[in-house]
Amino acid sequence: MKNKISLILILFSAVYCLSCEEYLEEELISGVSAGTYYTTASGFEAALAATYAEPKSFYGTERGFTMTVFGTDLHTNGRGGSHKMINYYDGAFSPAQSFVRDTWRDFYRGINQANAVINRSENVEGVTQEVKTTRIAEVRFLRALFYFNLVQFFGDIHLSLDETVGVEIDANRTPASQIYTDAIIPDLEFAIDNLPDSQNEYGRATKPAAEFLLAKVYMTRAYKTYGAGNADAAEAARLMGNVIDNYDFSLLPDFADLWDINNERNSEVIFAIQNNKNQVDEGLDTQGHSGHLYFLMEYDILPGMARDTENGRPWIRFRPTEFLLGLWDREFDARYDKTYKHAWISNTESSIPVWTSEDASKGYVSSALVGTRKFSIGDTAVFIPGPGKDEIWTDEKKGKTRYLVFTNNQYDERWYPTLNKWIDPTRPNRQHTPGQRNHPLMRLADAYLIRAEARIMQNELSAAAEDINTVRRRGAWTGKEEAIEISPEEATLEFLLDERGRELVGEGHRWFDLTRTGKLVERVRAHNPEGRNNIQDYHILRPIPLEQIDRTSGGYQQNCGYIGADC
Repeated sequence: MKNKISLILILFSAVYCLSCEEYLEEELISGVSAGTYYTTASGFEAALAATYAEPKSFYGTERGFTMTVFGTDLHTNGRGGSHKMINYYDGAFSPAQSFVRDTWRDFYRGINQANAVINRSENVEGVTQEVKTTRIAEVRFLRALFYFNLVQFFGDIHLSLDETVGVEIDANRTPASQIYTDAIIPDLEFAIDNLPDSQNEYGRATKPAAEFLLAKVYMTRAYKTYGAGNADAAEAARLMGNVIDNYDFSLLPDFADLWDINNERNSEVIFAIQNNKNQVDEGLDTQGHSGHLYFLMEYDILPGMARDTENGRPWIRFRPTEFLLGLWDREFDARYDKTYKHAWISNTESSIPVWTSEDASKGYVSSALVGTRKFSIGDTAVFIPGPGKDEIWTDEKKGKTRYLVFTNNQYDERWYPTLNKWIDPTRPNRQHTPGQRNHPLMRLADAYLIRAEARIMQNELSAAAEDINTVRRRGAWTGKEEAIEISPEEATLEFLLDERGRELVGEGHRWFDLTRTGKLVERVRAHNPEGRNNIQDYHILRPIPLEQIDRTSGGYQQNCGYIGADC
Protein backbone atom coordinates (compact mmCIF):
# COMPACT_ATOMS: atom_id res chain seq x y z
CA MET A 1 0.00 0.00 0.00
CA LYS A 2 1.36 3.40 -0.92
CA ASN A 3 1.31 6.09 1.72
CA LYS A 4 0.84 9.31 -0.24
CA ILE A 5 3.08 12.01 1.00
CA SER A 6 5.34 14.46 -0.67
CA LEU A 7 8.32 14.35 -2.75
CA ILE A 8 11.82 14.29 -3.46
CA LEU A 9 12.93 17.49 -5.02
CA ILE A 10 14.07 16.03 -8.31
CA LEU A 11 15.56 18.42 -10.81
CA PHE A 12 15.96 17.27 -14.35
CA SER A 13 19.63 18.02 -14.67
CA ALA A 14 22.57 17.07 -16.81
CA VAL A 15 25.62 15.67 -15.18
CA TYR A 16 29.25 16.51 -15.66
CA CYS A 17 31.44 13.58 -16.48
CA LEU A 18 34.64 12.18 -17.86
CA SER A 19 35.83 11.01 -21.22
CA CYS A 20 38.38 8.41 -22.06
CA GLU A 21 39.47 6.54 -25.18
CA GLU A 22 38.82 2.79 -24.76
CA TYR A 23 36.51 3.58 -21.85
CA LEU A 24 32.88 4.59 -21.70
CA GLU A 25 32.79 8.18 -22.94
CA GLU A 26 30.79 10.67 -20.92
CA GLU A 27 30.14 14.31 -21.67
CA LEU A 28 28.54 17.43 -20.28
CA ILE A 29 24.93 18.02 -21.29
CA SER A 30 23.70 21.51 -20.56
CA GLY A 31 22.13 24.50 -22.22
CA VAL A 32 20.12 22.39 -24.66
CA SER A 33 16.52 21.33 -24.92
CA ALA A 34 16.19 17.81 -23.63
CA GLY A 35 13.09 17.39 -25.76
CA THR A 36 15.06 17.76 -28.98
CA TYR A 37 18.56 16.75 -27.96
CA TYR A 38 17.57 13.40 -26.49
CA THR A 39 15.89 12.35 -29.74
CA THR A 40 19.16 12.41 -31.68
CA ALA A 41 21.62 9.53 -31.68
CA SER A 42 24.37 11.62 -30.11
CA GLY A 43 22.00 13.11 -27.57
CA PHE A 44 20.70 9.69 -26.60
CA GLU A 45 24.24 8.39 -26.01
CA ALA A 46 25.17 11.52 -24.08
CA ALA A 47 22.09 11.18 -21.87
CA LEU A 48 23.05 7.59 -21.10
CA ALA A 49 26.61 8.68 -20.33
CA ALA A 50 25.23 11.26 -17.92
CA THR A 51 23.41 8.45 -16.12
CA TYR A 52 26.68 6.56 -15.81
CA ALA A 53 28.14 9.68 -14.21
CA GLU A 54 25.82 9.64 -11.22
CA PRO A 55 27.53 6.82 -9.25
CA LYS A 56 30.72 8.88 -9.25
CA SER A 57 29.15 11.23 -6.72
CA PHE A 58 29.07 8.35 -4.22
CA TYR A 59 31.58 5.59 -4.94
CA GLY A 60 35.17 6.48 -4.12
CA THR A 61 34.17 9.73 -2.39
CA GLU A 62 34.26 10.83 1.24
CA ARG A 63 30.48 10.67 1.38
CA GLY A 64 30.29 7.17 -0.04
CA PHE A 65 32.94 5.83 2.32
CA THR A 66 31.43 7.64 5.31
CA MET A 67 27.99 6.17 4.63
CA THR A 68 29.35 2.62 4.30
CA VAL A 69 32.52 2.46 6.44
CA PHE A 70 31.67 4.57 9.48
CA GLY A 71 29.52 3.20 12.26
CA THR A 72 30.46 -0.43 11.70
CA ASP A 73 32.52 -3.05 13.49
CA LEU A 74 35.56 -2.51 11.25
CA HIS A 75 36.17 1.24 11.35
CA THR A 76 35.81 4.07 13.77
CA ASN A 77 36.86 7.69 13.36
CA GLY A 78 40.26 9.24 12.97
CA ARG A 79 41.02 12.80 14.03
CA GLY A 80 39.87 14.59 10.88
CA GLY A 81 36.48 15.30 9.39
CA SER A 82 33.16 16.83 10.36
CA HIS A 83 30.88 13.81 9.90
CA LYS A 84 31.82 11.78 12.97
CA MET A 85 28.20 11.72 14.09
CA ILE A 86 27.62 8.97 11.53
CA ASN A 87 30.10 6.88 13.50
CA TYR A 88 28.96 8.06 16.94
CA TYR A 89 25.21 7.52 16.33
CA ASP A 90 24.63 10.46 18.67
CA GLY A 91 22.08 13.27 18.60
CA ALA A 92 24.00 15.13 15.90
CA PHE A 93 23.17 12.31 13.48
CA SER A 94 19.93 13.95 12.43
CA PRO A 95 17.72 14.42 9.35
CA ALA A 96 19.70 17.59 8.62
CA GLN A 97 22.96 15.67 8.13
CA SER A 98 24.44 16.76 4.80
CA PHE A 99 25.87 13.43 3.67
CA VAL A 100 22.50 11.76 4.20
CA ARG A 101 20.77 14.57 2.28
CA ASP A 102 23.21 14.44 -0.63
CA THR A 103 23.01 10.66 -0.90
CA TRP A 104 19.24 10.85 -1.20
CA ARG A 105 19.39 13.78 -3.62
CA ASP A 106 22.03 12.36 -5.95
CA PHE A 107 20.61 8.86 -6.27
CA TYR A 108 17.19 10.31 -7.08
CA ARG A 109 18.81 12.60 -9.61
CA GLY A 110 20.31 9.49 -11.19
CA ILE A 111 16.91 7.79 -11.17
CA ASN A 112 15.31 10.75 -12.90
CA GLN A 113 18.09 10.85 -15.46
CA ALA A 114 17.50 7.15 -16.11
CA ASN A 115 13.75 7.70 -16.36
CA ALA A 116 14.32 10.44 -18.92
CA VAL A 117 16.47 8.20 -21.09
CA ILE A 118 13.93 5.37 -20.93
CA ASN A 119 10.86 7.55 -21.50
CA ARG A 120 12.38 9.41 -24.46
CA SER A 121 13.98 6.41 -26.13
CA GLU A 122 10.98 5.69 -28.37
CA ASN A 123 11.51 8.97 -30.21
CA VAL A 124 15.25 8.57 -30.78
CA GLU A 125 16.21 8.55 -34.45
CA GLY A 126 19.33 7.16 -36.08
CA VAL A 127 19.83 4.30 -33.61
CA THR A 128 19.06 0.68 -34.44
CA GLN A 129 16.54 -1.13 -32.29
CA GLU A 130 19.24 -3.57 -31.18
CA VAL A 131 21.50 -0.78 -29.93
CA LYS A 132 18.57 1.04 -28.37
CA THR A 133 17.50 -2.06 -26.45
CA THR A 134 21.04 -2.59 -25.17
CA ARG A 135 21.29 1.02 -24.02
CA ILE A 136 17.94 0.83 -22.25
CA ALA A 137 19.16 -2.32 -20.51
CA GLU A 138 22.24 -0.42 -19.35
CA VAL A 139 20.22 2.45 -17.94
CA ARG A 140 17.79 0.08 -16.20
CA PHE A 141 20.79 -1.64 -14.61
CA LEU A 142 21.88 1.75 -13.26
CA ARG A 143 18.38 2.67 -12.08
CA ALA A 144 18.21 -0.63 -10.19
CA LEU A 145 21.54 0.15 -8.54
CA PHE A 146 20.29 3.57 -7.43
CA TYR A 147 17.03 2.19 -6.03
CA PHE A 148 18.83 -0.70 -4.33
CA ASN A 149 21.12 1.69 -2.48
CA LEU A 150 18.23 3.95 -1.48
CA VAL A 151 16.02 1.14 -0.19
CA GLN A 152 18.90 -0.25 1.89
CA PHE A 153 19.66 3.15 3.38
CA PHE A 154 16.13 4.47 3.92
CA GLY A 155 13.58 1.63 3.73
CA ASP A 156 10.22 2.74 2.31
CA ILE A 157 10.93 5.45 -0.27
CA HIS A 158 9.47 7.37 -3.19
CA LEU A 159 8.95 5.28 -6.32
CA SER A 160 8.82 6.88 -9.73
CA LEU A 161 9.51 5.17 -13.03
CA ASP A 162 8.65 8.23 -15.12
CA GLU A 163 10.67 11.35 -15.83
CA THR A 164 10.10 14.38 -13.62
CA VAL A 165 10.56 17.74 -15.33
CA GLY A 166 11.01 20.71 -13.04
CA VAL A 167 10.05 20.52 -9.37
CA GLU A 168 7.34 18.32 -7.89
CA ILE A 169 6.08 18.70 -4.34
CA ASP A 170 4.00 15.52 -4.17
CA ALA A 171 5.39 12.05 -3.60
CA ASN A 172 4.64 8.63 -2.26
CA ARG A 173 6.31 6.49 0.36
CA THR A 174 6.25 3.10 -1.28
CA PRO A 175 6.94 0.02 0.86
CA ALA A 176 10.43 -1.37 0.41
CA SER A 177 8.95 -4.70 -0.68
CA GLN A 178 7.30 -2.98 -3.62
CA ILE A 179 10.49 -1.14 -4.58
CA TYR A 180 12.04 -4.58 -5.05
CA THR A 181 9.13 -6.11 -6.98
CA ASP A 182 8.16 -3.09 -9.11
CA ALA A 183 11.54 -1.51 -9.84
CA ILE A 184 14.76 -3.26 -8.86
CA ILE A 185 14.04 -6.86 -9.85
CA PRO A 186 12.23 -6.09 -13.15
CA ASP A 187 14.97 -3.67 -14.16
CA LEU A 188 17.68 -6.24 -13.54
CA GLU A 189 15.77 -9.05 -15.22
CA PHE A 190 15.43 -6.83 -18.30
CA ALA A 191 19.13 -6.03 -18.10
CA ILE A 192 20.08 -9.72 -17.89
CA ASP A 193 17.90 -10.54 -20.90
CA ASN A 194 19.25 -7.72 -23.06
CA LEU A 195 22.85 -6.98 -22.09
CA PRO A 196 25.81 -8.65 -23.79
CA ASP A 197 28.34 -10.75 -21.92
CA SER A 198 30.94 -8.04 -22.52
CA GLN A 199 31.11 -4.58 -24.08
CA ASN A 200 33.61 -2.96 -26.42
CA GLU A 201 33.78 0.09 -24.16
CA TYR A 202 35.14 -0.81 -20.74
CA GLY A 203 32.85 0.42 -17.98
CA ARG A 204 29.49 -0.26 -19.58
CA ALA A 205 27.06 -2.58 -17.82
CA THR A 206 27.09 -6.23 -18.88
CA LYS A 207 24.99 -9.33 -18.33
CA PRO A 208 27.28 -10.74 -15.60
CA ALA A 209 27.22 -7.37 -13.79
CA ALA A 210 23.42 -7.45 -13.83
CA GLU A 211 23.41 -11.05 -12.59
CA PHE A 212 25.83 -10.10 -9.81
CA LEU A 213 23.67 -7.18 -8.70
CA LEU A 214 20.45 -9.19 -8.83
CA ALA A 215 22.09 -11.90 -6.72
CA LYS A 216 22.89 -9.30 -4.06
CA VAL A 217 19.34 -8.01 -4.30
CA TYR A 218 17.89 -11.48 -3.67
CA MET A 219 20.39 -12.16 -0.88
CA THR A 220 19.38 -8.89 0.80
CA ARG A 221 15.66 -9.55 0.44
CA ALA A 222 16.11 -13.11 1.76
CA TYR A 223 16.54 -11.76 5.31
CA LYS A 224 13.46 -9.53 5.20
CA THR A 225 10.08 -10.48 6.62
CA TYR A 226 8.59 -9.75 3.19
CA GLY A 227 11.29 -11.77 1.43
CA ALA A 228 11.20 -15.38 0.31
CA GLY A 229 13.94 -16.64 2.63
CA ASN A 230 15.55 -19.79 1.28
CA ALA A 231 13.99 -19.30 -2.14
CA ASP A 232 15.62 -15.89 -2.46
CA ALA A 233 18.90 -17.33 -1.21
CA ALA A 234 18.69 -20.13 -3.78
CA GLU A 235 18.18 -17.60 -6.55
CA ALA A 236 21.13 -15.56 -5.27
CA ALA A 237 23.30 -18.69 -5.33
CA ARG A 238 22.15 -19.57 -8.84
CA LEU A 239 22.89 -16.11 -10.21
CA MET A 240 26.30 -15.91 -8.58
CA GLY A 241 27.00 -19.38 -9.92
CA ASN A 242 26.39 -18.01 -13.41
CA VAL A 243 28.84 -15.18 -12.78
CA ILE A 244 31.47 -17.53 -11.39
CA ASP A 245 31.15 -20.35 -13.92
CA ASN A 246 29.93 -18.93 -17.23
CA TYR A 247 32.28 -16.08 -18.04
CA ASP A 248 36.01 -15.40 -18.22
CA PHE A 249 36.44 -13.94 -14.73
CA SER A 250 39.12 -15.39 -12.46
CA LEU A 251 40.70 -14.54 -9.14
CA LEU A 252 44.08 -12.89 -9.49
CA PRO A 253 46.75 -15.25 -8.10
CA ASP A 254 48.19 -12.51 -5.87
CA PHE A 255 45.82 -10.42 -3.74
CA ALA A 256 48.26 -7.49 -3.89
CA ASP A 257 47.85 -7.24 -7.66
CA LEU A 258 44.25 -6.11 -7.19
CA TRP A 259 45.53 -2.80 -5.85
CA ASP A 260 48.21 -2.19 -8.47
CA ILE A 261 47.05 1.09 -10.01
CA ASN A 262 48.38 -0.07 -13.38
CA ASN A 263 46.38 -3.31 -13.25
CA GLU A 264 42.83 -2.12 -12.66
CA ARG A 265 41.38 -3.75 -15.77
CA ASN A 266 41.97 -7.29 -14.56
CA SER A 267 40.21 -10.64 -14.69
CA GLU A 268 38.62 -10.28 -11.26
CA VAL A 269 36.68 -7.04 -11.80
CA ILE A 270 33.11 -7.52 -12.98
CA PHE A 271 31.98 -3.89 -12.88
CA ALA A 272 33.83 -0.75 -11.81
CA ILE A 273 33.04 2.95 -11.51
CA GLN A 274 35.39 4.65 -13.96
CA ASN A 275 37.80 7.55 -13.53
CA ASN A 276 40.32 8.96 -15.97
CA LYS A 277 43.79 10.28 -15.13
CA ASN A 278 43.88 13.05 -17.72
CA GLN A 279 40.55 14.45 -16.58
CA VAL A 280 41.35 14.42 -12.87
CA ASP A 281 44.90 15.74 -13.34
CA GLU A 282 43.75 18.64 -15.51
CA GLY A 283 40.95 19.60 -13.11
CA LEU A 284 38.16 18.77 -15.54
CA ASP A 285 36.95 16.20 -13.04
CA THR A 286 37.20 17.68 -9.55
CA GLN A 287 36.08 14.45 -7.89
CA GLY A 288 37.73 11.32 -9.27
CA HIS A 289 38.48 8.66 -6.67
CA SER A 290 39.49 10.32 -3.43
CA GLY A 291 39.79 7.18 -1.30
CA HIS A 292 43.54 7.80 -1.07
CA LEU A 293 42.82 10.63 1.39
CA TYR A 294 40.70 9.02 4.06
CA PHE A 295 42.36 5.90 5.46
CA LEU A 296 45.81 7.45 6.00
CA MET A 297 47.31 8.14 9.40
CA GLU A 298 48.94 11.52 10.07
CA TYR A 299 52.39 10.40 8.97
CA ASP A 300 53.48 13.81 7.71
CA ILE A 301 54.22 15.31 11.13
CA LEU A 302 56.38 12.40 12.29
CA PRO A 303 60.20 12.55 12.50
CA GLY A 304 61.88 12.40 9.11
CA MET A 305 58.62 12.63 7.19
CA ALA A 306 56.94 15.30 5.11
CA ARG A 307 53.80 15.08 3.04
CA ASP A 308 54.48 13.86 -0.48
CA THR A 309 52.58 12.39 -3.41
CA GLU A 310 53.81 8.85 -2.93
CA ASN A 311 52.61 8.54 0.68
CA GLY A 312 49.48 10.60 0.16
CA ARG A 313 47.63 13.52 1.68
CA PRO A 314 46.29 12.33 5.05
CA TRP A 315 42.78 13.45 5.90
CA ILE A 316 42.72 10.98 8.82
CA ARG A 317 39.06 9.99 8.52
CA PHE A 318 38.75 6.22 9.08
CA ARG A 319 40.65 4.29 11.73
CA PRO A 320 40.59 0.48 11.96
CA THR A 321 39.02 -0.96 15.09
CA GLU A 322 40.91 -3.37 17.30
CA PHE A 323 38.47 -6.04 16.15
CA LEU A 324 39.35 -5.48 12.49
CA LEU A 325 43.07 -5.68 13.14
CA GLY A 326 42.61 -9.02 14.86
CA LEU A 327 40.75 -10.69 11.99
CA TRP A 328 43.79 -12.03 10.11
CA ASP A 329 46.02 -14.89 11.22
CA ARG A 330 49.16 -13.49 9.65
CA GLU A 331 51.03 -16.77 9.86
CA PHE A 332 48.76 -18.13 7.14
CA ASP A 333 46.85 -15.16 5.72
CA ALA A 334 48.78 -12.67 3.57
CA ARG A 335 45.93 -10.21 3.13
CA TYR A 336 46.71 -8.00 6.11
CA ASP A 337 50.26 -7.49 4.87
CA LYS A 338 48.96 -6.78 1.36
CA THR A 339 46.23 -4.42 2.58
CA TYR A 340 48.13 -2.22 5.04
CA LYS A 341 51.23 -0.07 4.80
CA HIS A 342 54.03 -0.99 7.20
CA ALA A 343 56.97 1.34 6.58
CA TRP A 344 57.40 5.01 5.74
CA ILE A 345 60.71 6.00 4.15
CA SER A 346 62.26 9.28 5.28
CA ASN A 347 61.84 12.06 2.74
CA THR A 348 63.00 15.14 4.66
CA GLU A 349 66.16 15.80 6.64
CA SER A 350 65.01 18.69 8.78
CA SER A 351 63.00 16.61 11.26
CA ILE A 352 65.23 13.54 11.50
CA PRO A 353 65.88 13.01 15.24
CA VAL A 354 69.31 12.66 16.84
CA TRP A 355 70.57 10.25 19.47
CA THR A 356 70.49 11.89 22.90
CA SER A 357 72.53 11.56 26.06
CA GLU A 358 69.48 9.95 27.64
CA ASP A 359 69.57 7.28 24.92
CA ALA A 360 73.24 6.68 25.75
CA SER A 361 72.58 6.53 29.50
CA LYS A 362 69.96 3.82 28.90
CA GLY A 363 72.45 1.83 26.88
CA TYR A 364 70.53 2.25 23.65
CA VAL A 365 73.56 3.67 21.82
CA SER A 366 77.21 4.48 22.47
CA SER A 367 78.04 7.96 23.74
CA ALA A 368 80.06 8.55 20.56
CA LEU A 369 76.82 8.72 18.57
CA VAL A 370 75.12 11.32 20.78
CA GLY A 371 74.09 14.27 18.63
CA THR A 372 74.21 12.34 15.35
CA ARG A 373 71.15 11.70 13.22
CA LYS A 374 69.40 8.41 13.78
CA PHE A 375 68.84 7.83 10.07
CA SER A 376 69.11 9.49 6.68
CA ILE A 377 66.76 10.34 3.85
CA GLY A 378 65.87 7.07 2.13
CA ASP A 379 66.00 5.06 5.37
CA THR A 380 62.98 3.78 7.27
CA ALA A 381 61.55 6.57 9.41
CA VAL A 382 58.34 4.99 10.74
CA PHE A 383 57.34 1.34 11.11
CA ILE A 384 54.07 -0.28 12.17
CA PRO A 385 54.58 -4.03 12.75
CA GLY A 386 50.82 -4.63 12.97
CA PRO A 387 48.67 -7.23 14.74
CA GLY A 388 50.45 -10.30 16.05
CA LYS A 389 53.86 -8.69 15.64
CA ASP A 390 53.70 -6.09 18.41
CA GLU A 391 54.83 -8.29 21.28
CA ILE A 392 58.47 -8.44 20.24
CA TRP A 393 58.72 -4.65 20.31
CA THR A 394 59.57 -3.97 23.95
CA ASP A 395 60.32 -0.43 25.08
CA GLU A 396 64.01 -1.31 25.13
CA LYS A 397 63.94 -2.63 21.59
CA LYS A 398 62.09 0.47 20.43
CA GLY A 399 64.64 2.66 22.17
CA LYS A 400 67.53 0.96 20.38
CA THR A 401 65.85 1.21 16.99
CA ARG A 402 66.81 4.11 14.75
CA TYR A 403 63.28 4.67 13.44
CA LEU A 404 59.95 5.27 15.19
CA VAL A 405 57.90 2.14 15.89
CA PHE A 406 54.15 2.27 16.60
CA THR A 407 52.63 -0.74 18.37
CA ASN A 408 48.95 -1.32 19.08
CA ASN A 409 49.09 0.24 22.55
CA GLN A 410 50.06 3.51 20.87
CA TYR A 411 47.32 3.68 18.24
CA ASP A 412 45.03 6.69 18.54
CA GLU A 413 42.99 9.00 16.30
CA ARG A 414 46.12 10.26 14.53
CA TRP A 415 48.35 7.21 14.16
CA TYR A 416 47.16 3.74 13.22
CA PRO A 417 47.63 1.12 10.47
CA THR A 418 47.03 2.68 7.07
CA LEU A 419 44.96 0.97 4.39
CA ASN A 420 46.81 1.00 1.08
CA LYS A 421 44.07 -0.15 -1.33
CA TRP A 422 43.39 3.39 -2.57
CA ILE A 423 46.81 5.05 -2.35
CA ASP A 424 47.43 6.95 -5.59
CA PRO A 425 51.05 8.03 -6.19
CA THR A 426 50.23 9.11 -9.75
CA ARG A 427 48.58 12.40 -8.75
CA PRO A 428 50.30 15.48 -10.22
CA ASN A 429 51.20 16.91 -6.81
CA ARG A 430 50.87 16.16 -3.11
CA GLN A 431 47.85 18.45 -2.57
CA HIS A 432 45.79 17.15 -5.48
CA THR A 433 42.68 15.44 -4.11
CA PRO A 434 41.02 13.73 -7.11
CA GLY A 435 42.65 10.41 -7.94
CA GLN A 436 42.54 8.31 -11.08
CA ARG A 437 41.61 4.95 -9.57
CA ASN A 438 38.50 3.13 -10.64
CA HIS A 439 36.21 1.85 -7.89
CA PRO A 440 35.72 -1.94 -8.25
CA LEU A 441 32.09 -2.17 -7.23
CA MET A 442 31.80 -5.84 -8.17
CA ARG A 443 34.59 -8.39 -8.13
CA LEU A 444 34.77 -12.15 -8.26
CA ALA A 445 35.84 -12.74 -4.65
CA ASP A 446 32.65 -11.00 -3.55
CA ALA A 447 30.65 -13.30 -5.83
CA TYR A 448 32.11 -16.36 -4.09
CA LEU A 449 31.33 -14.89 -0.67
CA ILE A 450 27.76 -13.94 -1.52
CA ARG A 451 27.18 -17.45 -2.89
CA ALA A 452 28.67 -18.84 0.33
CA GLU A 453 26.27 -16.67 2.34
CA ALA A 454 23.34 -17.98 0.32
CA ARG A 455 24.49 -21.55 0.86
CA ILE A 456 24.86 -21.00 4.60
CA MET A 457 21.25 -19.80 4.73
CA GLN A 458 20.22 -23.00 2.94
CA ASN A 459 22.40 -25.13 5.27
CA GLU A 460 24.60 -26.26 2.37
CA LEU A 461 27.68 -25.94 4.53
CA SER A 462 30.14 -28.04 2.54
CA ALA A 463 29.48 -26.00 -0.59
CA ALA A 464 29.64 -22.77 1.42
CA ALA A 465 32.98 -23.77 2.94
CA GLU A 466 34.40 -24.48 -0.51
CA ASP A 467 33.39 -21.01 -1.74
CA ILE A 468 34.99 -19.42 1.31
CA ASN A 469 38.08 -21.58 0.91
CA THR A 470 38.45 -20.52 -2.72
CA VAL A 471 38.82 -16.94 -1.51
CA ARG A 472 40.99 -17.88 1.45
CA ARG A 473 43.41 -19.98 -0.61
CA ARG A 474 44.06 -17.03 -2.89
CA GLY A 475 44.70 -14.86 0.17
CA ALA A 476 47.15 -17.28 1.80
CA TRP A 477 50.91 -17.10 1.87
CA THR A 478 52.50 -19.41 -0.67
CA GLY A 479 52.58 -22.92 0.78
CA LYS A 480 49.87 -22.13 3.37
CA GLU A 481 46.88 -22.64 1.08
CA GLU A 482 45.75 -25.90 2.63
CA ALA A 483 46.37 -24.76 6.19
CA ILE A 484 44.09 -21.74 5.75
CA GLU A 485 41.05 -23.78 4.72
CA ILE A 486 38.01 -24.09 6.98
CA SER A 487 35.75 -27.07 7.61
CA PRO A 488 32.02 -27.14 6.78
CA GLU A 489 31.26 -26.82 10.50
CA GLU A 490 33.09 -23.49 10.54
CA ALA A 491 31.02 -22.09 7.67
CA THR A 492 28.71 -19.92 9.77
CA LEU A 493 27.26 -16.48 9.14
CA GLU A 494 29.58 -15.01 11.77
CA PHE A 495 32.63 -16.49 10.07
CA LEU A 496 31.36 -15.34 6.69
CA LEU A 497 31.04 -11.75 7.93
CA ASP A 498 34.57 -11.91 9.33
CA GLU A 499 35.82 -13.26 6.01
CA ARG A 500 34.12 -10.42 4.15
CA GLY A 501 35.99 -8.08 6.47
CA ARG A 502 39.31 -9.72 5.70
CA GLU A 503 38.74 -9.66 1.95
CA LEU A 504 36.68 -6.52 1.31
CA VAL A 505 37.72 -4.08 4.05
CA GLY A 506 37.52 -0.46 2.96
CA GLU A 507 35.70 -1.19 -0.30
CA GLY A 508 32.35 0.28 0.75
CA HIS A 509 30.39 -2.88 1.59
CA ARG A 510 30.41 -3.14 5.37
CA TRP A 511 27.36 -1.13 6.43
CA PHE A 512 25.31 -2.95 3.78
CA ASP A 513 26.68 -6.31 4.94
CA LEU A 514 25.74 -5.71 8.56
CA THR A 515 22.29 -4.28 7.89
CA ARG A 516 21.51 -7.02 5.37
CA THR A 517 22.30 -9.77 7.87
CA GLY A 518 20.76 -8.02 10.87
CA LYS A 519 24.11 -7.75 12.65
CA LEU A 520 24.72 -3.98 12.66
CA VAL A 521 23.63 -3.16 16.21
CA GLU A 522 25.15 -6.30 17.73
CA ARG A 523 28.53 -5.84 16.09
CA VAL A 524 28.80 -2.09 16.64
CA ARG A 525 28.05 -2.59 20.33
CA ALA A 526 30.70 -5.29 20.50
CA HIS A 527 33.47 -3.72 18.44
CA ASN A 528 33.07 0.02 17.79
CA PRO A 529 34.28 1.96 20.85
CA GLU A 530 32.80 5.29 19.74
CA GLY A 531 29.45 4.01 18.48
CA ARG A 532 28.62 1.25 20.96
CA ASN A 533 26.92 3.36 23.62
CA ASN A 534 24.60 5.24 21.28
CA ILE A 535 23.50 2.88 18.54
CA GLN A 536 19.87 1.78 18.70
CA ASP A 537 17.78 -0.69 16.73
CA TYR A 538 16.34 2.06 14.54
CA HIS A 539 19.80 2.91 13.19
CA ILE A 540 19.49 0.09 10.67
CA LEU A 541 17.95 2.83 8.51
CA ARG A 542 19.21 6.35 7.87
CA PRO A 543 16.98 9.36 8.59
CA ILE A 544 14.86 10.76 5.78
CA PRO A 545 16.56 14.07 4.88
CA LEU A 546 14.99 17.19 6.35
CA GLU A 547 15.14 18.81 2.92
CA GLN A 548 12.84 16.10 1.58
CA ILE A 549 10.37 16.64 4.42
CA ASP A 550 10.39 20.44 4.21
CA ARG A 551 9.99 20.59 0.44
CA THR A 552 7.13 18.13 0.27
CA SER A 553 3.54 19.24 0.32
CA GLY A 554 2.09 17.97 3.57
CA GLY A 555 5.39 16.61 4.86
CA TYR A 556 7.11 13.28 4.42
CA GLN A 557 7.07 10.58 7.08
CA GLN A 558 10.34 10.28 9.00
CA ASN A 559 11.91 6.92 9.79
CA CYS A 560 11.18 5.75 13.32
CA GLY A 561 13.53 6.91 16.05
CA TYR A 562 14.72 10.10 14.39
CA ILE A 563 13.70 13.68 15.15
CA GLY A 564 10.25 14.35 13.72
CA ALA A 565 9.15 10.73 13.54
CA ASP A 566 5.62 9.93 14.71
CA CYS A 567 6.42 6.33 15.62
